[in-house]
Amino acid sequence: MPLRLLTLLLSLSIPAAALAADGVVRSHGLAIHGDLKYGPDFTHFDYVDPKAPKRGELRLAAQGDFDSFNPFIVKGTPAAGLTALYDTLLTASADEPFSEYGLLAEAIELPADRSWVTFHLRPQARWHDGKPVTADDVLWSFETLRSKGLPYFRSYYANVAKAEKVGERGVKFTFQPGTNPELPLILGQLPVLPKHWWATRDFEKTTLEPPLGSGAYKVDSFDPGRRVTYRRVPDYWGKDLPVNVGRDNFDVRITDYYLDPTVMFEAFKSGNYDIKIENSAKNWATGYDFPARRDGRVKVESFPHDRPAGMQGFAFNLRRERFRDPRVRQALGEAFDFEWSNRNLFYDQYTRTRSFFDNSELAATGLPGPLELAVLEPLRDQLPPEVFTQEFQPPRTDGSGNNRANLGRAVKLLGEAGWKVDPKSKKLVDAQGKPFQFEILLVDPMFERVVLPFVKNLERLGVEAKVRTVDTAQYQRRLEDFDFDMIVQVWPQSLSPGNEQRDFWGSAAAEQKGSMNFAGVKNPAVDSLIESVIAAPDRASLVARVRALDRALQWQYLVIPHWHLGTDRIAYWDEFGRPAVVPAQGVQLDTWWRK
Repeated sequence: MPLRLLTLLLSLSIPAAALAADGVVRSHGLAIHGDLKYGPDFTHFDYVDPKAPKRGELRLAAQGDFDSFNPFIVKGTPAAGLTALYDTLLTASADEPFSEYGLLAEAIELPADRSWVTFHLRPQARWHDGKPVTADDVLWSFETLRSKGLPYFRSYYANVAKAEKVGERGVKFTFQPGTNPELPLILGQLPVLPKHWWATRDFEKTTLEPPLGSGAYKVDSFDPGRRVTYRRVPDYWGKDLPVNVGRDNFDVRITDYYLDPTVMFEAFKSGNYDIKIENSAKNWATGYDFPARRDGRVKVESFPHDRPAGMQGFAFNLRRERFRDPRVRQALGEAFDFEWSNRNLFYDQYTRTRSFFDNSELAATGLPGPLELAVLEPLRDQLPPEVFTQEFQPPRTDGSGNNRANLGRAVKLLGEAGWKVDPKSKKLVDAQGKPFQFEILLVDPMFERVVLPFVKNLERLGVEAKVRTVDTAQYQRRLEDFDFDMIVQVWPQSLSPGNEQRDFWGSAAAEQKGSMNFAGVKNPAVDSLIESVIAAPDRASLVARVRALDRALQWQYLVIPHWHLGTDRIAYWDEFGRPAVVPAQGVQLDTWWRK
C-alpha cells in the first residue's frame, strides 16, 4: 500500500473501501489519534446493556437553584440536565480517549490533512415538533453560538474559516491554515438548535420557556429554582441508533434543588432522591450509617476510573496586584497544610494533586524528556528555570499541624517580594504600610471547614483572609466578571486535551467575561504551548506537549493544589440495574435502569 494511503487510513481509522478517488474519506466516526474501537457495523457500545428495560423514574438532586433553560449564554443559571434535550452531530464513546460516532450525522467526510470536514445529516432526524433537522439549523447554531454564546464557543471555533451548506443535507466547515486535528471532533460536539423556534425569541436572554429540542428528553414540568422534570420522548427519532442503544432508560428524570448540602444529604437518606455522587470525604466515611444502608436498601460503592483528575485548588486572581508576584503565590501555598487536612478532615481518603492532569499519563513527572524539550527549549527565556531543572511538588508537612518550617519559607518568600510584618500591628504590610488582605469567595458552605484552618495559618503570616459564602446566582455573576480575589475552582480535563485549553489559560480569554481563565493567565509561552497541544499530530506527541504545558502551569503557582480521587463515590437506593462494564471515563448513569 502506498505510504500516503497507509498514513491516511491510520490517521482516520476507517476501512480502505471508504477512500474516494480524490483522497477524501467518508466514515461513520472519527478518532483524534489512532484507531476507532467500533467499526461501521457496530450495534452498541460495550459498556451498555442493549436489553436494558426502559421504565420508571430517576430522581437526582442539585445544590443551588436555576433561573433559565438556556445553557448556552453567560446570563442566568441554567437548570441541570438540559443537554438531554439536544442532539449533537456526533457523540463520544466513554471507553476511548477521544472518539466520536454519528448521531445527527450519518456520515463524515474529510481529507487526510483535516483542513475541512463535512457532516451529512440523517434524513430521519427530527425536532420534537416533527420538523426535520436541517443543514440550515446546523449553520444557524454554529454562527449563533460563536457570536452570542458562552465565550468558550468562540475559543473552540476560532479556527473555523467558513461554514456552508453542501447538497441537501450536508454542512461543510473549512478551517484556517495550520494543524488542528481536533477541530473536526469539536464541530462534531456542536449542539444543534432549531432555527425556526428561535426565530421569534431573543437568544441572548434567559428564559424559562421549555425549549424545543431533538434529543431523547424534553422538559415536562418545573418549579423555578426548585425542581425540573424531563420526560423521555416516546417517538424519539434516534432511539434505535447504535450510539443510543442501551441508554436513556428512564421514562422520567427529576432533579430537585437544595440550598443547604446537609438538608440535601438528609433528603437522600430519607429516600427523596435515588442516587448521590458523593463529594464529601466526611460523609463518605461517617455519614452512611443509617437504617437503609444497614439493611441493604442503600448501596455505597467506589467505582475506579481512568479520567484525568484535572486541577482543583485555591485559585489566585492574577488581575489583583497583590497576587502578581509568583513568590507571593508560592508563599501562600506554604500555608495550606494538606497532610493535616487529609488526616483530620478527609479520613486519609485523598491524594494531593500536583499536576493539572493528574491520574493520567498526561501528568508531567520527573524532568522533561526529549519530546517535551523540543517544544520547551524555544521558550526557555519565557519560562521559569525550574521547568527544566526540577520536578514540581507542592509543599509537604508531617500532618501534625505544626508547619513552622513551611511558614518560615513563606516568610522568606514574602520578604523577597517586598512584604514585611509590621512590628506594632503584627500584620503583613507592603513598603507603603498597606496590609495584605484578601477575600476567599465560596459557594458551598461545606467548604468552610477546609478553608478556615488555611485562614488560621495565613494569620500566622500576618495575612488577613476573609471567607465569604454567597448564593449560586451571586457566585456565578462574580465569576463571570472576575470579581474575586481567590476562589475554589476545578478545571476538568479529558484524556485528549486540546482547544479548550485556550479558554482555560489563553491570553485572549483572560479578559473575556465568562471564560474559564479565572486565574487571568496572560503568558505568550503558555499560549504557544497550548497551540502546540492543539496541533499534536499523534498520541505520543500529544502526551509530550501536554506534559510540557503542565510544567509551565505548575511553576507559575496559579493555584494552591488540593486533592483528587481515582474513583467515583456513589451511593444509591437498591432499585437499579446497571451494565457489567464501567468504561474508562467512569460510571455512565444514562446506562442504568430501574429494576
